[in-house]
Amino acid sequence: MPRRPVTLPLVLPPRDDRTPAYQWLYAAIRAEIAGGQLGPGLRLPATRDLARQYGLSRGTVVTAFDLLRAEGYVEGRIGSGTRVTAAVPMPRRPSRIGLPAIAAARPRRLSDASQRVQPFMQHARASGRAFRANQPALDLFPTALWTRVATRRLRRASADLLVGAEPLGHPPLRAAIADYLGASRGVACTAEQIAIVSGVQEALGVLSGVLVNPGDAVCLEDPGYTGAHRALAAAGARLIPVPIDQDGAVVPSRRGAPRLAYLTPAHQFPLGVSMSLTRRAQWLDWAGATGAVIVEDDYDSEFRYSGRPLSALQGLDRHGHVVLVGSFSKVLCPALRVGYLVVPPDLIEPVSAWLSVSSRHVSTLTQAVLCDFIADGHFVRHLRRMRDVYAERLGTLVAGAARLLRGRLDVTAVDVGLQTVGYLAAGLSADAVAQAAAARDVEVRPLSRYARTATVPEGLQIGFAAAGVAEIGRGVEALARAIDTL
Repeated sequence: MPRRPVTLPLVLPPRDDRTPAYQWLYAAIRAEIAGGQLGPGLRLPATRDLARQYGLSRGTVVTAFDLLRAEGYVEGRIGSGTRVTAAVPMPRRPSRIGLPAIAAARPRRLSDASQRVQPFMQHARASGRAFRANQPALDLFPTALWTRVATRRLRRASADLLVGAEPLGHPPLRAAIADYLGASRGVACTAEQIAIVSGVQEALGVLSGVLVNPGDAVCLEDPGYTGAHRALAAAGARLIPVPIDQDGAVVPSRRGAPRLAYLTPAHQFPLGVSMSLTRRAQWLDWAGATGAVIVEDDYDSEFRYSGRPLSALQGLDRHGHVVLVGSFSKVLCPALRVGYLVVPPDLIEPVSAWLSVSSRHVSTLTQAVLCDFIADGHFVRHLRRMRDVYAERLGTLVAGAARLLRGRLDVTAVDVGLQTVGYLAAGLSADAVAQAAAARDVEVRPLSRYARTATVPEGLQIGFAAAGVAEIGRGVEALARAIDTL
C-alpha cells in the first residue's frame, strides 16, 4: 500500500528575490514553531513531501531542516522522521496573526539617563541647494586623491596597524594634529594631549562622563549649538544659559560651582560673533576662580576670509582650564567621523580610561589615511583651495542680498565660517520667511531654533559653502520672491 504523504499546514509568505529559498523556508517554519502554531512533538513532513508540496528542491528543504535542527527547533534525523522539539519555549497563548508575541510583554524599564536623552537627528541628505547651513562643499572633496592615499596606505599596512590603536588614537595622527594646531591655531599642546574621537558629539559625551555628575551646573551659550545642549542634558547637568553680545558669550556669575562651560569663541554658533580678546581673558579668569573647565568648540575656524585664523582660546590658557574640541567634518567631510580633543595634562589619563571602555577609538585605518593626507601636504592645500571657493560664494551672497534684499534682509558679511546671519526688517517673521523659502526650494533656518531662554531678533541662519555660485544667485532671487509674498 503506497505511503500517504504528510502535509504541513503552513502558508509561506512572499519571497524577496534576494532571499535564498532555504532561508525563506527556514524562517517561515521557525516563526510558526515559536508562535505555537506548530506545537511540540508535531511530526513534520518528509523532505521529499515538503519539497513537492511547495515546489522546492529537496536540497533546499534539507538545508532548512539542518538550520532548524542546529538551533534546537526540531529533532530527529533525515529518514527517521523530524519532529518539533518538546523543549522549545511556547507562549502562554498563541499570538494573534500579524502581531509579534513580544508586543504582550510589559513595558521595559529604562535607566534615568536613557529617559533624559532627546534625539539629536542632525543627519540629513546631502544638498547643494541654497542655503544649506553647516555643510561643506561635498562635491569638491578630493575623492580621487583620497583614494590614492588610502590605497597606498593599505598596501603598506602593518600588523600593528591592523590590530588597532591605543584608546587615545593612532599616535602618528595625534602628532600630526598637534603640529597643525600649533602652526595654524596657536594651540599649545603635545601629541600626548590629543585624543581622537568621532566628532564633537562624542567629545561632549566623553567630557560629560569624566567631568559632570547629575545636577552639576554647566554653562552654555544661548542661542547656541543644540547638540551640546542635548548631550549635556543627557548627562543630567543643570544647564545655565549664557547670553551673547557683541563681544561673544557673556561671562556668568561665579556662584553655583559650575563644572563646565561650552563656548564657540572663534565663530559663535549661530550668531557668528568672534569673541573679543578682553572677553577671552575674562572667561579664563572666571575658569580660574571657579575651577570649571571651558570646552572650546573650534568647529569651522579654519575658514577665515580676512587675515590669519584667530588664535584659539586654548592658546591663551596657561593653567589648563581649556579643552579644545575640533573635527574634520567641516574641513573635509562629515563621513570621515574623525575629530579630536586637546586636553590638559591632568585629564589625559581620565579621558583615556573613559575611551577605553566606551568607543575605544575611530577606525585605525581611517586615522592612518588621514595622517598621510596631512603629512603629504594635501590637507593644507585643500584648506587653501576651499577658502578661496567659500570666499567667492560668500561674496556672491552678500552682493546679491545687497542688490535684491536691501531693506528687507540685512546679510552679515562674516570673516569666518561656512554660514552667516541675515536680520529681517521689522514686521517680518523668520518662521514665515523660512516656510515661504522652502516652498521655493531654498533652505534658511530661523535663529529662534537655537535659543533656549534668550529672545533673539527675527533672523535667519544662511549657509553659503554647500551651494555653487549660480545656485546662490538663484537662491537670493527665490528668497526675495518669498519675502515679497508675505
